[in-house]
Amino acid sequence: MAKSKAKKITSRPQPVKPVGLLKRLADGPVICAEGYLFEFERRGYLQAGAFVPEVVLEHPELVEMLHRDFVHAGSDVVEAFTYYAHREKMKIIGREKDLERINRQGLLIAKKVARDTGALFAGNICNTGIYDPADPSTHKAARRMFDEQIAWALDAGVDFIVAETFGYAAEAKLAAEAIKKTSLPAVVTLAIHKTDHTRDDLPVGEAAKRLEGVGADVVGFNCIRGPWTMLPLLEELRKAVKCHIAALPVPYRTTPAEPTFQSLTDPDCHSLPEGRRPFPTALDPFVCNRYEIGDFATQAYALGVRYLGVCCGAGPHHIRGMAEALGRKPPASRYSPDMSKHILFGSDKQLKPHNVAYGEKIYGR
Repeated sequence: MAKSKAKKITSRPQPVKPVGLLKRLADGPVICAEGYLFEFERRGYLQAGAFVPEVVLEHPELVEMLHRDFVHAGSDVVEAFTYYAHREKMKIIGREKDLERINRQGLLIAKKVARDTGALFAGNICNTGIYDPADPSTHKAARRMFDEQIAWALDAGVDFIVAETFGYAAEAKLAAEAIKKTSLPAVVTLAIHKTDHTRDDLPVGEAAKRLEGVGADVVGFNCIRGPWTMLPLLEELRKAVKCHIAALPVPYRTTPAEPTFQSLTDPDCHSLPEGRRPFPTALDPFVCNRYEIGDFATQAYALGVRYLGVCCGAGPHHIRGMAEALGRKPPASRYSPDMSKHILFGSDKQLKPHNVAYGEKIYGR
């Protein structure tokens, strides 16, 4: 009788768990790309107004590709696209039955990209739209909404959870408490509108202290304000708290007179529907270029801000600009501009002299 051959057992290499958020922050800046809502609205896969990420269910391949584009550009974090994928928003568009499916799908897509690339995998919760300081029943309802999304994020194996865009500091505190109940790191960011206070009238420093006090590992700001109207608030925040600070502005040229992208006006544009402001679909004239975003990143980092990114309106080029300004060379840097090779404006010796001469005329030199 022939002896049976023993099967050779080979073990598959296990994926290396990425260095955690807090260790990365201790070592230097962490970049987190956001901006999915506006990007998919521009592409025609998401409706302005409700801003519910239905694209997660309808075109998951596009969501995966945008995650990959942002990591390619320099993002250290793949944040699940579950912003506004909560009970209240899903009910408004008549898809509450898809609540769990959209969250699990968004988390699955993000996890795949994060594990493929070695990026951190983040869950996401946000302002509920139901919180009312005067109505305790809404506080309990908001907490239930946080808890159900956090439970799905835990099931997916996230590395940390982002809670963002809170106008009310008290609602942000509820979110921070919900996250810290899991023992995961919590990044909690406030949305500051036209005054330098939260909607419950707290100075930003005091609001941040309260978040730090319930265990938030990173506190800061996201959305609403552009780079140059967020920067002064960061100085105040750095003086108020000892924990890490986050700064994820919108990439729009807001000013002290119009400090948020919602307050911007465009008197030279006569094509807007009557009574409308540029927000949210006509902000194109105000978009920051990549160098402005890089300048913001270096100034914020000099203030001690370690968790950096760009929010609604961001594209991968903004993230690459931020990464390169911080001394990084992400894969996308292979294609960073090199104007020395431009047919008219370059300096390469292989260029044709008559073209370069013409370039000097049209360049105004």
